[in-house]
Amino acid sequence: MLGGFPSLTARAWTERGRRPARPAGRGPGSLLRSERLAGRRRAEIGLGERLALNRVGTFEWDLSEGTFQLDAAGLAVYDIGPDEYDGRPESLLSRVAPEEGARTGAAAMSAIHAGRSSYGAYFRVRRRDGREQWTHLRGRILRDEDGTPWHVVGIVRDADQDRAQLAMTSPAQLAGWQRMTTVLQGTADALSRAVTVADVIAVLTGEGGLELFGADGLILGLVEGDVLQLIALAGESTSELDELKLRRLDESLPLAEAVFTQRPRFVTSLRELADTFPRLGPYLEGLELDAAAFLPLVAQARSVGGLALLYRAREEFTAEDRDLCLGLAGIVAQSLQRAILFDGERDFATGLQSTMLPQHIPKFPGVEIAARYHAAGSGRQVGGDWYDVIPLPRRRIGIVVGDVEGHDTQAAAVMGQLRIALRAFAGEGHPPSTVIARASRFLVELDTDRFATCTYAQVDPATGDVRAIRAGHLEPVLRHTDGRVSTPPVRGGLPLGLATELEQEEYPETRLDLLPGEALVLFTDGLVEHPGHDIVAGVKALTEAVRNGPVQARAIAEHLSERVSQIRPTADDVALLVLRRDLDPGTPLAPRIHQYLHPADPQGLAETRTALRRALEDWGFGAVADDVEVAAGELMVNALLHTEGGAVITLEVLPGPARRVRLWAKDRSSVFPRRRTPGEAATSGRGLLLVDAVADSWGVEPRGEGKAVWCEFAEPEPPGGT
Repeated sequence: MLGGFPSLTARAWTERGRRPARPAGRGPGSLLRSERLAGRRRAEIGLGERLALNRVGTFEWDLSEGTFQLDAAGLAVYDIGPDEYDGRPESLLSRVAPEEGARTGAAAMSAIHAGRSSYGAYFRVRRRDGREQWTHLRGRILRDEDGTPWHVVGIVRDADQDRAQLAMTSPAQLAGWQRMTTVLQGTADALSRAVTVADVIAVLTGEGGLELFGADGLILGLVEGDVLQLIALAGESTSELDELKLRRLDESLPLAEAVFTQRPRFVTSLRELADTFPRLGPYLEGLELDAAAFLPLVAQARSVGGLALLYRAREEFTAEDRDLCLGLAGIVAQSLQRAILFDGERDFATGLQSTMLPQHIPKFPGVEIAARYHAAGSGRQVGGDWYDVIPLPRRRIGIVVGDVEGHDTQAAAVMGQLRIALRAFAGEGHPPSTVIARASRFLVELDTDRFATCTYAQVDPATGDVRAIRAGHLEPVLRHTDGRVSTPPVRGGLPLGLATELEQEEYPETRLDLLPGEALVLFTDGLVEHPGHDIVAGVKALTEAVRNGPVQARAIAEHLSERVSQIRPTADDVALLVLRRDLDPGTPLAPRIHQYLHPADPQGLAETRTALRRALEDWGFGAVADDVEVAAGELMVNALLHTEGGAVITLEVLPGPARRVRLWAKDRSSVFPRRRTPGEAATSGRGLLLVDAVADSWGVEPRGEGKAVWCEFAEPEPPGGT
């Protein structure tokens, strides 16, 4: 019931629901009678101007089309402007509470079922100023020669002046109204939060569901094509009907009959149904229930399902009981139809989104990559989050995680186009700054008001070189081999689209060194941002989860995914991508370790020296530990003083009959060091002299955009050796 009338049409009352919109068999005589009735109604109502002054409006309810037309005075009674009403019942929902509409609709349906020619009801309209206005609706039901209703005409008026008359209503009638309104309001409130069909089922069959209807058993069926599928059974002994869960929509079962004919059936003895419905006979013995109301769930002229309310030891259904059942059916029908539409849209959107995300992650030598996507646990469960892994020229890899604004089908569609465009720009071999700038321009050319954020990085698995960039997105998280977790300060610019509109497409790159065994974690804000919680606290919790979690990429992704599951329902989508560089321990005969020296971490010098000494002792090279430590100190200080970035320190045992270790210091400066002969008063320039003095040999090699300084140390021969 919406705004004083239920969602039903003449099709609901015609034979098998197959009659045309204008009932068949109505000849010129019946049409003439209908016109006379309409003219009589207009004559009885009087002039529109006089009605408007008295705040009395007229309506015409076309049951075949499902439209409800109000004149200007009628719209004024509902406090709705002409431009706010489109002739659809749903447009009145802003003024009439669902329980009020359901109660009034139940009165109309009772009158139609009982064959009466008119009905009336009082209900409340909430006006713009917040005042509740008592409103009275009186309708006359027009039927064709077969008695099928096809049109309702009537008046709707401001009934505040009837308060005195309402006050004289009998206590029993007022109690009945109050009971009906309370039950309908409770049902409407409970179903107002139901978004999906599963939510509707949970309300009807969950705790307090049967008490809501005052029933001892409940059966809910959903129309799917020409089949009525029972999707919910609740109450004692209803499990006996489990075999009937999927049946053709016909008149062989009472609930299917109610749905098929769109007519309710009230029975006070289920045993008597065996004669009319032989198929039900074998199941009646197991039912410990007596009475039932089989109700069609009709929304916008279409049967969306059926509801059976089962009772124990009930001897009759009073007029009030029938009205209440019909009102409940109206509320459930509207909720179910809304849920069906939502589920359909969600399935389409999630299907669209899933086809736009990578179907599989390609494998690359030297790295392990894992990705996960989690839809939001509320709303339409679809958004613009995405991830991608892109093969690049020169055996490099492009990884990206991004988020298009919004949580709807359009966000998913924009995401798909943006992902493909960014993938194409990256595949052409452009640097990250160019890829992101072109993606921003592409988003603007889509002529959408959406913007997007993302983090994009190019990774060289062989060297661990990472060139990262952010477009209004969160910084990635880096897990080191020793278990430490950091958030590298990746520079970036404005979100995609917004940067182009503001003509600020500059995206500076940040260079990172990904050591063997380290993992880079990229994610969208749904992983760290939750309603009522600070995003900074969310990032901190994420770093703790990475620190205390596993080390493999797939295991990290699963570990973080479990965190998402624990906080469901999430308010946002989550896209997650983890890239871990394979460990490089060398071999048992030629082991190897790597350390990264950050320019802003002086403490790292001592930690690296300690790690080198421990490794040398473990490998049996304790005799050269002092010399290696001196050389490493000079190379590390030289890298920190004379280069802009950090340095990667590698210590390895060289294979061969002669036991030797090699120390590498790799940085991004292309300027080669040169050995000098400093004066006696000089305070620098002796680093390479010390390296030359303690090492057996040393040298410099170019490495891409940088260089590597190396030095070797041979294991001393034992005393007395030749």
